[in-house]
Amino acid sequence: MVKVGLTGGIGAGKSEVSRLLASYGAVIVDADKIAREVVEPGTPGLAAVVEEFGDGVLAPDGTLDRPKLGGIVFADPDKLKALNAIVHPLVGVRSAELEASAGPDAVVVHDVPLLTENGLAPLYDLVVVVDADPGTQLDRLVRLRGMAADEAKSRMAAQATREQRLAVADLVIDNDGPLEALEPQVREVWERLRAA
Repeated sequence: MVKVGLTGGIGAGKSEVSRLLASYGAVIVDADKIAREVVEPGTPGLAAVVEEFGDGVLAPDGTLDRPKLGGIVFADPDKLKALNAIVHPLVGVRSAELEASAGPDAVVVHDVPLLTENGLAPLYDLVVVVDADPGTQLDRLVRLRGMAADEAKSRMAAQATREQRLAVADLVIDNDGPLEALEPQVREVWERLRAA
């Protein structure tokens, strides 16, 4: 088994790289998806978030109001740290379960947005960073995701810098260009992972 950490700043295109790797046969362990699962209604994770941040972070249907919570934590580093202290251990346990269920010859790709920020690089055999210029990231967040520029900048600022991510990278995928330029790079990375 090869354990790979995949990361990149918001808007860099990590999700597309993850999708391509899955299509080639990688087992994807998606930290964002798991982070949503561990705070679904009825979970201890959601109860802990409500205890920390109050009932105001709940939508009328009892689910977590992610935009409201995001507005709180991305504007305050201490609140973000408190949220991470609740969610990250739960994500870690579930990620380990999914990894353990993969076969011995599998390439297991842990899709972890905050890999650099949380010092997780040593957990993986290789770290792949999807890199894009901050201007490209901002453009994608505003144009493709419909974020306000201020919100996009705030989310980018809450993450590691480009230089910090590149410092932990074993392999870098440059995603500053069009989508057509991405696939050949991901295919090449996949071949290297299969050979590792």
